[in-house]
Amino acid sequence: MLKPMRVIVCALALLPATAGICRGQDQGAGEKTRIDLKMRERRETSKGSGLYHSLERTESWSPGSSAIIVCDMWDLHHCLNATLRGGEMAPRMNRVLNHARKSGFTIIHAPSSCIEPYRDHPARKRVLATPRSKNLPKDIDSWCSHIPEEDRGKYPIDQSDGGEDDDPAAHKKWAQELKSRGRNPGAPWKSQTDKLDIHDIDYISDNGSEVWSVLEDRKIDNVVLLGVHTNMCVLGRPFGLRQMARNGKNVVLMRDLTDTMYNPAMAPYVSHFTGTDLIVEHIEKFICPTITSDSFLGGDAFRFKNDKRPNLLIIMAEREYKTDQTLPAFAQKHLGHLFKVDYVHASETERNDLPGIEAIDEADIILVSVRRRLLPSAKMKLLLDFAGNGKPIVAIRTASHAFAMRKKGEWKDDLVEWSGFDHKIIGGNYTGHHGNGPRVALSSPAGAKVHPILKGVDLSKLQGCGSLYKTAPLAKSARELVRGTIEGKTPEAIAWTNKTSFGGRVFYTSLGHVDDFAQPGMNILLRNALCWAAGLPVPE
Repeated sequence: MLKPMRVIVCALALLPATAGICRGQDQGAGEKTRIDLKMRERRETSKGSGLYHSLERTESWSPGSSAIIVCDMWDLHHCLNATLRGGEMAPRMNRVLNHARKSGFTIIHAPSSCIEPYRDHPARKRVLATPRSKNLPKDIDSWCSHIPEEDRGKYPIDQSDGGEDDDPAAHKKWAQELKSRGRNPGAPWKSQTDKLDIHDIDYISDNGSEVWSVLEDRKIDNVVLLGVHTNMCVLGRPFGLRQMARNGKNVVLMRDLTDTMYNPAMAPYVSHFTGTDLIVEHIEKFICPTITSDSFLGGDAFRFKNDKRPNLLIIMAEREYKTDQTLPAFAQKHLGHLFKVDYVHASETERNDLPGIEAIDEADIILVSVRRRLLPSAKMKLLLDFAGNGKPIVAIRTASHAFAMRKKGEWKDDLVEWSGFDHKIIGGNYTGHHGNGPRVALSSPAGAKVHPILKGVDLSKLQGCGSLYKTAPLAKSARELVRGTIEGKTPEAIAWTNKTSFGGRVFYTSLGHVDDFAQPGMNILLRNALCWAAGLPVPE
């Protein structure tokens, strides 16, 4: 299996020493330390499109005007898996807090309903000594379940069951364990986890007015939220993302140091970790940007040990077959337990641009659905490097002529063609297509039926709904899996595997018409191909 990697790095460029910190020559003379944060957000490709670019931008923050709020990192939880995941990420979280504190960030611990044990702690007394703000926002002490910006989208998961993802037997045993400890199995928390250090210079509060007063008293404009649970408390608490965003704070979520209450048995029936990803995407679209903990610590972002999903980047830039609609729908329905998926869409205003393609640096595998696009040299290099590193590629339909123009030399500026993508990477030889109209009958050449990509695919029930592509001859390194035939014409290879000179696994199919995705066999074929290319077992 490929080593899991995060979809997009959101780094503060703060390596363990001083990288990313911009210091004046003489801080004593008034120069302040600043930190550059790379934030990820999602912007609609065009108004009302429902498609979003995943983009990064950089902000420079002054630690002295910045705070981190730790949300509900309780000592125990009624959900065993939630307890285990919280314990797993707490040491990394503590490292972030210690680093941020030393850099000048204000740290606010907010373990809701657990303030009493800290009544004599200096960090609690600091809150009580803070003057009540004169500009308390309306309803700052209330739970916030929604802000108007969220009306532009649909909430992505069903959490109506409370989100517990425990095995029933394990959950019953855990409830008994909590009782034996003298805890209420329904609400066992009594304090913040002791895996997080609380310093005397920190603050402790779960009260909206108190937290807001601390922020105002310390002239804090920038706020980072981390902790649990993303879809509930992190979003909704009086000190949560929604309240901070709607009341004018420059708030961000640290997306790798959070977790959801989501049960994969509920819609959209994806893995627990994909459920978290969907909530993070919702936040990036409608509430605020996100960052990751490597912002402070360098290295890689945090990832739960049980999250073994390879990172899949789906790149879409064609108008003929509506794959900007079919592929995301396919991914959510068929890949939610297998891959960590992100998307790149073509620019609506600049044909030869793929905003957010930089995410390819963190991808383990890519799926390409592009037609006759050029790219600026720097962005094309990202694709060239990905292939040159021998990473797996799956391509469909127009990807055979993804980066090739019909006529040579018709472009200008810094745009680059990659005509060799078809021959050298895919292993095909696209020379056009037969006319539209006849459905394409599919069959397997001798020996192909044993290939794992064809597992569960009934070719007798699968037809090619688009025109038959002319693909012969295939590269010697290619292996034909599916052949397409229309009456009176020479059969053509319609799906095959290839191994590049760089050692990368490749799968290509000329299927990809919008009506192809309406057939179960197409979805199984493409899912299997992605698993095969990524080195995952093909599902039964």
